[in-house]
Amino acid sequence: MNVLVLDGNQNQAVASVRSLARAGYIVCAGESASWSKAGWSRACRSSFQYPAPQENVDAFVEAVGKFVHERPGTLVLPMTESTTLPLSIHRDFLTSEGARLVLPEPGDLCRAYDKDETTRLAASLGVAIPKTRLVASVQEAHDVAQSVGYPVVLKPRTSEELGVGGKVRGAGRPRYASDPAQLEAAYRDISLRSSAVLLQEFVAGEGTGYFVLMNHGELRAEFAHKRIRDVYPTGSGSAVRISVKPDPEIRRCSLAILSALRWHGVAMVEYRQQAGSRAVFMEVNGRFWHSLPLACYAGVDFPVLLARLAEHGDVESNSGYSFNVRCRWFLGDVRHLVEVWKGPPAGYPGTYPGRLGTLFDVLTPVPGTYHDLFQWRDPLPEFGDWVGLFRRLPQGRNSS
Repeated sequence: MNVLVLDGNQNQAVASVRSLARAGYIVCAGESASWSKAGWSRACRSSFQYPAPQENVDAFVEAVGKFVHERPGTLVLPMTESTTLPLSIHRDFLTSEGARLVLPEPGDLCRAYDKDETTRLAASLGVAIPKTRLVASVQEAHDVAQSVGYPVVLKPRTSEELGVGGKVRGAGRPRYASDPAQLEAAYRDISLRSSAVLLQEFVAGEGTGYFVLMNHGELRAEFAHKRIRDVYPTGSGSAVRISVKPDPEIRRCSLAILSALRWHGVAMVEYRQQAGSRAVFMEVNGRFWHSLPLACYAGVDFPVLLARLAEHGDVESNSGYSFNVRCRWFLGDVRHLVEVWKGPPAGYPGTYPGRLGTLFDVLTPVPGTYHDLFQWRDPLPEFGDWVGLFRRLPQGRNSS
């Protein structure tokens, strides 16, 4: 079977290409750029450039449709919300052209992407949630913050949304506020990049997640890890992590949410948790996750399991994997060090790592650690990661 892996400059795309090729699938890496680090992998049979959905959704869908029309039966695997959302909306056209898709129904997918919807769903199922309100103005944000109590977090209602002109718009990162002045600045910033703003109480603790493959609401594979260091020390994007046994309460809550969503495909359910306290639900990420390489190294090969689900309609349940497997995203760990050196973002009320301790941790090698991208037999994806960084640096300076 042919497999088209989209978003080829994502770490999860590299892991998917490697796993699928090793299992005997013919893999093509797609990306809106002229190259991708997944496309540079030895495991990749070919590369495919498509129009960026951030610029033109219709052109993106038409390009994918043409690709699968020429290769009927191709499984299309999106790695980000920006490609998943258009594929879901236009699934009838794509399947008529010959695509295979493993995605929930469009309505269920949109519910999962809506942080307000999933928070209310979690609460209805007895899952712990932060105090949460949608706010439509600065004054309303001030009123809600007074009732919730500072510090608060402001975030876009959805990470990606289909905007005017047929473009997928990324909504960016959350902002923190410990007083009314910070709140006003945070609200104005997020309202410029999102059509709706969510205000939540700040929940201290570590980020943790539960990772699954579901078949129409029924569990087929699961995985969990413990974060050692995050790219952003505020709790986003793991740079170093180890595989662990799923927490029973997190597992129960996550499966209740995903079953209610009738979820089909892969997903990550994210929480924040303090030692000795109940985990608090944050969001559902209805796609492959950035730390996917660790699950593959530990023995849960989600890309291959999903491909077999697409081929055969079902797979046997797979819950066994190795614990204490450690994996590192090298560039992400360097970015973690840079973020620590820059200091906490404005209004951030949580504990922030120390600079010298972080420098020591990042520079101290840990024997037996796997790498998200670097492999001796397939080194170019790691090289591509750094090429991508240096290509983005001038853009960052120009936008600042």
